[in-house]
Amino acid sequence: MKITNVQVRLIQTENTTLKAVAAITIDDCFAVHDIKILNGPNGVFIAMPSRKLPDGQYKDIAHPTNTQTRNEIITLILEEYAKLI
Repeated sequence: MKITNVQVRLIQTENTTLKAVAAITIDDCFAVHDIKILNGPNGVFIAMPSRKLPDGQYKDIAHPTNTQTRNEIITLILEEYAKLI
């Protein structure tokens, strides 16, 4: 698997937590949208697309299934984000 495209769109809002939204393309044939870039107490991090469950918890809709892929996605998205700020 290779991430072939990363797009980041800055969010201009008074919400100090949500900084940007990203999308990635995998192998030029599969896209994942609505990856959030958030500012937390320990710095910037990403949250995969999710939906709210009836009990109020959030469940990821799409997510990496191993640490290596998760780290690659995080690195590529945050590098692209850093170019924009």
